[in-house]
Amino acid sequence: MASKGNEKAEKLRDLSDEDLAKELEEAHRELFTSRLQLSTRQLANTSLARQHRRHIARIKTIQRQRELAAAAPAATEGNA
Repeated sequence: MASKGNEKAEKLRDLSDEDLAKELEEAHRELFTSRLQLSTRQLANTSLARQHRRHIARIKTIQRQRELAAAAPAATEGNA
């Protein structure tokens, strides 16, 4: 059975690069809102900011994996 974090990552991996960029932008917006509400004592669930940070990290990790996967074939062609 896959863990909850892996399920979230798999859903993100199914997105296109453009959709992933939009998801990252939205996650940053949600993090900003959470931090603002937390600082003004309007946020009841104080763990939301942490959840948003982890979501952003997941997105950035997938983007980096794709970047490295795209660069890997180019590097192996140069050595052959």
